[in-house]
Amino acid sequence: MTQILLYSDEPILSKGLESVLRQAPGFELLPPCATIAALMEQVAQQTPDLVLMDLTSEVTFGVLTEMKHSLSHSKIVLWVNTISTELAFQAMGLGVRGILRKTLPADLQVKCLQKVHAGELWFEKALTDSFLCARRVALTQREGQLVSLLSQGLKNKEIATTLMISEGTVKVYLSRLFQKVGVKDRFELALFGLKNLTTGQLPSMDKDRRSGAVQGLRSIVLERPLDKQERPAPPRFSSPLRPIAGRQF
Repeated sequence: MTQILLYSDEPILSKGLESVLRQAPGFELLPPCATIAALMEQVAQQTPDLVLMDLTSEVTFGVLTEMKHSLSHSKIVLWVNTISTELAFQAMGLGVRGILRKTLPADLQVKCLQKVHAGELWFEKALTDSFLCARRVALTQREGQLVSLLSQGLKNKEIATTLMISEGTVKVYLSRLFQKVGVKDRFELALFGLKNLTTGQLPSMDKDRRSGAVQGLRSIVLERPLDKQERPAPPRFSSPLRPIAGRQF
């Protein structure tokens, strides 16, 4: 029996998933968790085969990192309406095994869970294609921590205190990061950081800001538009296009 642990702050989703799984033999839905704290407590008590995580505002890069360390024997699937290219890329790098859209038909929802449990990955082509139009910038541990703290709204003095470095060193790091990432100022860098660290909905603040505890990004992913040279040329047709009877697009 495949045990599934669901995290979601929407009770109706839990009921819906329970109804779907009841018709799919071989699955058992454990008591769902409505908060990340409850999820972590439940994980500590037992080892589910799959953890299906609703992409709420609580689910951040830091949370996924902690889950990765706590769930060495469980597979994580994110359950989403939408997800940014940046956070999806970070999630894959942390070992998330699938990203499942809630709008998919019930049979595909079950198929995804079956495939992930069998050891496969589930990422839709449209999502993986978006990675091809993104630019990845590798960060050092210190740069990753700085981007994380900057994205939380901390000022240079607060960042310096948290990382136990001088305020002048923070300014040097920021100047280098502006050039490395290709941004104009700290506000733009913070926006890119947020896209990589959170869902974009009311980002949660990291309460534990000890230097060693700050979750830093290993890289930052930037969506980039195609250059003019890279843009595909519009198709040319020898005759005017005509609708094809019986086809829907």
